[in-house]
Amino acid sequence: MPRPPRDKHRQPQGLPDRETLIRVLRERGEADIGGLARDFGLKGGERRALREMLRSLEAEGALGKRGRKGFAEAGALPPVGVADVVERNADGDLFVRLVKAGEDAPLVPLAPGKDEKAGGAPGLGDRMLVRFDRNEAGEYEARLIKRIGLGAHKVLGVIRKARREVRVEPVDRRSKDTLLIPEAAGADLRDGDLVIAQAGASDQRFGPKRGKILEVIGREDEPRAASIIAIYAHGIPVGFSEAAEAEANAAQAPTLVGRADLREVPFITIDPMDARDHDDAVYAEPDVDPNNAGGWIVWVAIADVAAYVRPNTALDREAREKGNSVYFPDRVEPMLPERLSNELCSLRQGENRACMAVRMVFDRNGKKTGYKFVRGLMRSAAKLSYEQAQAASEGRPDDVTQPILRAIIEPLWAAYRCMLIGRNARQPLAIESLERKIVIGADGKVESIQPRTSLEAHKLIEEMMVQANVCAAQALEQRGSPLIYRVHDAPSLEKIAALSDFLGTINMPWNKGESARTDRFNRLLAETREGPHAEIVNEIVLRTQMQAHYSPDNIGHFGLNLDRYAHFTSPIRRYADLIVHRALIRALKLGDDGLSDWDVKNLKDTADQITQAERRAMAAERDATDRYVAAFLSDRVGAEFEGRITGVTRFGLFVRLADTGADGLVPVSSLGSASGGEYFVHDDRTHALVGERSGVRWRLGRMIQVRLTEATPITGGLLFEMLSDPEPRDPNAPAPRLGVRGRSERPTGRGPGGGAVRGGPPRGGGKGARRR
Repeated sequence: MPRPPRDKHRQPQGLPDRETLIRVLRERGEADIGGLARDFGLKGGERRALREMLRSLEAEGALGKRGRKGFAEAGALPPVGVADVVERNADGDLFVRLVKAGEDAPLVPLAPGKDEKAGGAPGLGDRMLVRFDRNEAGEYEARLIKRIGLGAHKVLGVIRKARREVRVEPVDRRSKDTLLIPEAAGADLRDGDLVIAQAGASDQRFGPKRGKILEVIGREDEPRAASIIAIYAHGIPVGFSEAAEAEANAAQAPTLVGRADLREVPFITIDPMDARDHDDAVYAEPDVDPNNAGGWIVWVAIADVAAYVRPNTALDREAREKGNSVYFPDRVEPMLPERLSNELCSLRQGENRACMAVRMVFDRNGKKTGYKFVRGLMRSAAKLSYEQAQAASEGRPDDVTQPILRAIIEPLWAAYRCMLIGRNARQPLAIESLERKIVIGADGKVESIQPRTSLEAHKLIEEMMVQANVCAAQALEQRGSPLIYRVHDAPSLEKIAALSDFLGTINMPWNKGESARTDRFNRLLAETREGPHAEIVNEIVLRTQMQAHYSPDNIGHFGLNLDRYAHFTSPIRRYADLIVHRALIRALKLGDDGLSDWDVKNLKDTADQITQAERRAMAAERDATDRYVAAFLSDRVGAEFEGRITGVTRFGLFVRLADTGADGLVPVSSLGSASGGEYFVHDDRTHALVGERSGVRWRLGRMIQVRLTEATPITGGLLFEMLSDPEPRDPNAPAPRLGVRGRSERPTGRGPGGGAVRGGPPRGGGKGARRR
């Protein structure tokens, strides 16, 4: 099967010399060790030699670090990056600094542009996505792509009034930027108002900076305060312009013109019980071809969003800016207006809907032997919840599923069991992260926190969507079409080394030199699944993985163990899928509304932007969830809970509660006080806090009892007091690697009124498999 070039910067294979390495980094802007090793085809000893060469060039000043793992030519800036506006000169010109490069990064002038494209004129304190261009003299200039949130000089906070003083306490638990508002300016403010404030210049060395109020956005005691804070803090675009709404409202119901008639195919939708939009439908039947005995035909139909969102329209520009829908416990900020997302592009039962469908053929061993894409008109035969479909498959049908049990549900499950043979042979990563659902009551407050059950029905839909996504990537590669891949790199050597160190603490062998393979991870997960370490091993394996992202250059998908993968199945809520739909329409000649020349030219920028939008959405969803959980637990201060240590740092232990999944901190200072003034050292090899005098230890993964001492809904912070005793000294443990003494440490990022800290290790989360 022909494949497009992997990378337009592809280099000759083998360890490069220093000049070649610097030249490649100059061309690319920046790269990490893994990316460079792939480009030059390096493994084993050559990869280690490359790492040493990079470190040597960095020590000489020829290269500089970019973030935690990236390298760039000294003084170089990436083609696109996130920057803060940090300075304005006497002429009013603005200067920006690349965020991830830190305070030592050079100031770069911001080129004037058309403000309306990015949502208004930028100002001091704004954080934005910019393009760094070089002029003929080799000097950098930044060009605004879009504003993405509050920068370093703006504070999202809550008003605190006391003793004729008005302060803005930040809602970000990591921030210490409390602002003092002049009494006259704060006269109309109320205690508890949520505001956006801007820090002013200050000659004071101590005490809070002075600031001014830019906007009042709500109240901290409003039920929806958590999602409002997350939206503003992360710059989530809200709502739609009049032009976009008008385009959506003008959309018409689909007809058969230019479409295959699929209305006789009895597709069904299977979604969460509370789903309002239905963007995918499935159907399966035995293959009657005698040459494929025991094989199956599987159909996946997806809403044809490209028929309504045309390139370079207001709808398209705003969907690209949003990148994806954002899901909070109490609301959804959709990528498309309701007229499309919940109506014309939702595959409603009994209604004609435009779709892009793929017909896939599998043999008796679950191997896909063929596929075909069609643009059609379909009519869903039934709308089921996961729970309904699962119960029917287990012989417990209801009034809705009984009539379609034999003809639709049983064949779907039989086809899935066939596909499962192929999936098991492929060995995708089998992490089992426990997710919890926050249930919001009619009053807008948290009613309960419940574990999300993983049903076979979820896995059925996931595998059918995965195979449809693979078909999309294959079809476009076969025709040499540009596309945006969903890529996922293998874990780095550094991450594998950290995993090996942890596994050594629970007597699970893992050679640091082993190459990362999904079947090896799965064997580890299977070996620990029934034991006491199952949950923490799942967590650590998850943290060992790299983050998936979007790219026009294919490196495969490690987690799914696939050579090629694209997102095709959720165009209502992901812009990446819409781009893939357009690419299929253009490549397969299915209409005149396919990928535009502008889309093709800007594919890399689009991939970068929607990756950034996805990360922004995940951070906002996580922050809102933390605040809702803190609110739920705020009336249980003093209660005792069982939990597990999920993170060990020099400033304390991160603990996850068993019943709610809530994360909080046991400060190391409290551990020292409870142990008679013991000093604790963070030993990063054994992932433990170790008493310097006694040798007692608190290690990663241990089950413990804690008492909740503080819950701060406005920051999402929880503080705990340890009730369990530490483990005794391990006589066989190596001497701990010296770290910062724990007793002197204090938790950082305290919120209003000494608000608790939350910010533990990253979690799996998101929308489950559909975000892979």
